[in-house]
Amino acid sequence: MIVAFSVTPLGVGEDVGEYVADAVRVVRESGLPNRTDAMFTSVEGEWDEVMDVVRRAVAAVEARAPRVSLVLKADIRPGVTDGLTSKVETVERHLAP
Repeated sequence: MIVAFSVTPLGVGEDVGEYVADAVRVVRESGLPNRTDAMFTSVEGEWDEVMDVVRRAVAAVEARAPRVSLVLKADIRPGVTDGLTSKVETVERHLAP
């Protein structure tokens, strides 16, 4: 399963990078395959372990912000591993000349 999620602190002003870094740190320390871009952090693993990481990432932001917004999208495909890499490789193959 791959989950792409975004955690946004609300009520802390416009500069939220420090808060987002707290969430990303939780993901990176989890040891699960992950990737962060300008909009989302994606993490791959089994349901319970991925959702636990998301919960802890939200809690890290919640500890410092009065309100938190969470956007989450999940690709649930039992038996598929290395989806973070293989999905991108498939698209790149189709883009190659």
